[in-house]
Amino acid sequence: MGIGLGPFNLGLACLTEPIDGLDGVFLESKPDFEWHAGMFLEGAHLQTPFMSDLVTLADPTSPYSFLNYLKERGRLYSFYIRENFYPLRVEYDDYCRWAANQLSSVRFSTTAETVTWDEGEELYAVTTAAGDVYRARHLVLGTGTPPYVPEPCRDLGGDFLHNSRYVQHRAELVKKESITLVGSGQSAAEIYYDLLGEIDVHGYRLNWVTRSPRFFPLEYTKLTLEMTSPEYIDYFRELPEATRYRLTAEQKGLFKGIDGDLVNEIFDLLYQKNLGGPVPTRLLTNSALIGARWENGSYTLSFRQEEQGKEFDLESQGLVLATGYRYTEPEFLKPIRDRLRHDTRGGFDVARNYAIDVTGRGVFLQNAGVHTHSITSPDLGMGAYRNSCIIRELLGSEYYPVEKSIAFQEFAV
Repeated sequence: MGIGLGPFNLGLACLTEPIDGLDGVFLESKPDFEWHAGMFLEGAHLQTPFMSDLVTLADPTSPYSFLNYLKERGRLYSFYIRENFYPLRVEYDDYCRWAANQLSSVRFSTTAETVTWDEGEELYAVTTAAGDVYRARHLVLGTGTPPYVPEPCRDLGGDFLHNSRYVQHRAELVKKESITLVGSGQSAAEIYYDLLGEIDVHGYRLNWVTRSPRFFPLEYTKLTLEMTSPEYIDYFRELPEATRYRLTAEQKGLFKGIDGDLVNEIFDLLYQKNLGGPVPTRLLTNSALIGARWENGSYTLSFRQEEQGKEFDLESQGLVLATGYRYTEPEFLKPIRDRLRHDTRGGFDVARNYAIDVTGRGVFLQNAGVHTHSITSPDLGMGAYRNSCIIRELLGSEYYPVEKSIAFQEFAV
């Protein structure tokens, strides 16, 4: 039983559908598949190629592949002529909906409320909000990572947005006299570029503030990409826990950076806009948000310039937090928490095979394992690999070939 239906559990549903003797059910609280709908900006695309779809890297012959989706939609030749490996974000979402609607194992509008363990039957029982009970030998958690709101903004009033709701509220946002964007990753850059493009149309002042030392581009060179490999997982898993957590913070630029072309497009747009005179926009780095208050229709945002050690305030009517997502352990797991393994910092102790329970093969985790599996955890391209590993554990045999070695370089002595 899968709980939550993001791309990773959806991929697992697709890969398990044709396997005789393996019965799956996947519960999703939403009425339909939805993946970052708040960031469906025109032209926004994935940062990974189309082969990082739900199934291809596990089974290139699967009927649930992105290429088969294009063929059935009558767009395969258009995609070929486009000569761009990176699907549009709205297109990828439509592809996932297409796949989900073909599966017999998916249950939308079904919210898991509690999970218990039946010792006698050796089964997990999941009770839903509607009172239904599903029972299974194995659980795969795919509830995703909820939007992260920085501490100074958690009890803040007003109508500030997390970037996950940007598109739905953009029309109201651009009516304000001033807008401040906080964050430094791809989502922040896409929003800034979008707002900068119409700054002279609406006449707002626009600030982009990040605590990062600079606007880091995503490192996407091929030898770095080899870190999304079985070998790097093996290497990373064997490092001391403290080292792994340190690297988790240091490696953010490897999967949370900005597309390099977009960085350049932002500069070019700034150059173009400034030909007619200074544009009312500011870009501020090294600036951590340390305080915020809402009063009389405006925000007062307090920052600390980390390198200078100086504090300053910005006044802004609009506020957008492009501050990412952080995993929180679902409440429905409380009744079985004694069956789940945790490390010294309270995070899941994710085994090499992605299990987090005391048996080592009963409960598996999708994503949320950067501290144990490094940048492979959120990487769409490694989703099919992880699902192949999970299926091997469920069956006790290898249904989809699992790669052992793909990298040219060596990570360990």
